[in-house]
Amino acid sequence: MPGPGAHLMYGMGSGVALTTVSNGRFTPHHTLTYTINTFFGPDTGSFSEWLGSVLADLGLGSGSLGSFLANAVHHPFYYVLILGLPLCVLYSWASKVLIQKGVLDSVSGVPLTKWQSFLLVAAGSLSHFFLDHLFEENGQSSTYLWILSTGWWKTRAPINPDAVIVTGFLCICLICGFVYINRVKSHNSIRRKSYQSTKLILVIASLYCLWCVTQIYWVDPRRPAVGEEADLGVLVFLATYFFLPHGLCILSMNAKVMESELPL
Repeated sequence: MPGPGAHLMYGMGSGVALTTVSNGRFTPHHTLTYTINTFFGPDTGSFSEWLGSVLADLGLGSGSLGSFLANAVHHPFYYVLILGLPLCVLYSWASKVLIQKGVLDSVSGVPLTKWQSFLLVAAGSLSHFFLDHLFEENGQSSTYLWILSTGWWKTRAPINPDAVIVTGFLCICLICGFVYINRVKSHNSIRRKSYQSTKLILVIASLYCLWCVTQIYWVDPRRPAVGEEADLGVLVFLATYFFLPHGLCILSMNAKVMESELPL
């Protein structure tokens, strides 16, 4: 499975890229918090398991608690549910200290809020599993096998006319809709156009996935949804482990989000 180098470089590389395109709104504090959680976050349980085994060897425990924490925490969502709230308080406090001590730069000069820290914890956890699901267990992880299972590998995939019509129509709608939203004489702002384009992508992606689901799980016998391609698995995986965490990072740049939304 990916080790410290892969997780840290992926997280920090993504953070630096966001800093560049946001002109510093995604601060080094954002990048550091996000990077730490792309690696050490969900793997905190692995450290506790190792520590428990060491204590067990010294006769100071059975090591079962460490194994329990490792299994509970090493999960893209349980990590956030179990440790998200205490960690967001810790990272917000650390950000404040780093600014006061002049250790880590921040363009705005304002530390991360608890809500921003919580978003970065969640984003880091999901990004951690972006690598884990693809590159662990010798390619036999349950998630990766599910992605492949949405393709057609039995024989050469038959070309179904209805599949060509549906997928072709949806792809044409996506391209034409994007061109229409971003047409030259449109008076909408760039922000408004981006918002509308995002909604268009979500609608088309939902319809596309719905088509794939009907062909893979509802039709009997099963039919290839898009030739031999595993589009359903790929889209769901990318939406969950790539676009969602980066979307959370973008949301974390908004320093005006009300912290009252968190029960702290």
